[in-house]
Amino acid sequence: MDSHLTVLLAVAAVWLTAGLLAEGMPRLDRARVLRRRVHWLFVLTLTGLGLTAGVLMAGLQSAGSAPADRAAAGLALAMAPAAVVAVCTVRRLRRLQAGAAAFATAPRTPAPHGLRAAAAHPLIGLPLQITGLATVPGALSATGIDLFDGGGVTGPAITVGVLGIIAIAIRHALRHNRLAERALAEPATSSPRSASPLHV
Repeated sequence: MDSHLTVLLAVAAVWLTAGLLAEGMPRLDRARVLRRRVHWLFVLTLTGLGLTAGVLMAGLQSAGSAPADRAAAGLALAMAPAAVVAVCTVRRLRRLQAGAAAFATAPRTPAPHGLRAAAAHPLIGLPLQITGLATVPGALSATGIDLFDGGGVTGPAITVGVLGIIAIAIRHALRHNRLAERALAEPATSSPRSASPLHV
């Protein structure tokens, strides 16, 4: 297996795993379990950002068709969503981690709807999932499957990708709004100290 293919598969695996963890996070109804999931998601997100930045930097420092250069080219689509993750998602994950820690005092403490609404915020799950999906074409190209090789395939592939992203975004927004409405109807039992890190 080529070295650049190994790197691209590893980066794609990290981002796709992070997207899957983020997808299931709002369904967790225990604060301690949610805190543990946020911790692992935070670690995976930082790992994905570190790997992506490392590959892109190595590609900039190499010349020609070196493996590092080919790996960096495979991550070209993931650069923009990864930047959104670095700017928006990491900050929200840190706030969510602090909020979950305030509630996770006992193993069976229920996760409030406000905490779950913060976990369902589109700026957490959506950028992670888009980044994971954006790493797939580069990994497939490295294996010899080029989705954009034929002119008749490029247009439909881009259309399907854009429609898929829109559908994911709408789903995230609807789920976040539903949990936020439940949080507004929930009795205010949390202290200001525990609620302050969250921005639903």
